[in-house]
Amino acid sequence: MNIRLPFDREAWKFATIFAVAAVLLGHISTNLGWGGFIATICCLLFFRDPERVHPLKKDIIVSPADGIVLKISEEDVPPELELKGDWKKISIFMSIFNVHVNRAPAAGTVEKIVYTPGKFFNVTLDKASEYNERQAIYMKTVDDVAVVFVQIAGLVARRIRCDIREGQGLGMGDRIGIIRFGSRVDVYFPKTATILVEEGQVMVAGETILAQLKAKN
Repeated sequence: MNIRLPFDREAWKFATIFAVAAVLLGHISTNLGWGGFIATICCLLFFRDPERVHPLKKDIIVSPADGIVLKISEEDVPPELELKGDWKKISIFMSIFNVHVNRAPAAGTVEKIVYTPGKFFNVTLDKASEYNERQAIYMKTVDDVAVVFVQIAGLVARRIRCDIREGQGLGMGDRIGIIRFGSRVDVYFPKTATILVEEGQVMVAGETILAQLKAKN
């Protein structure tokens, strides 16, 4: 029987570093040692990766990230994907207190992945979508609807990890990667979709429904 601990695989590397530091600090001062121990626990909590149960409804987009809806708008997808069309966009901000494992917003196939190096502006700023380091992922749902989601690095987040590849099939809510430490994910989908969330609303990755798609005939 396989038992999966509810942490991302990178948790153990960083927790070990923090734990060793805590032991060394403990030799200097008891208070410093306890501080290091608390930091180790906080590190593990950052990398937590709980199981999620996606909705069973059809033709929907779910949130790819935990966090808060920062902005809802109509904008073009990142130019590196070379996709035309009319798009709606939902930006989700993840603080350091959120779960940072990202999930697939729909079931389908990964068509294209493009990594773009860039700056590390505060992700609450509009220019972060254009200038920050990012990983743009274009997929088609099982009903052949185009969906794009973009992992964006931020002021503190300096490492985007994408665990999927082009041509890979994804189920709704499947894990697709993680961003360290505090960041943002933008989701783009056709303008014909009906948005079901509001700015300021709290999201749960893989579970909260962002929009109802209009399936192609």
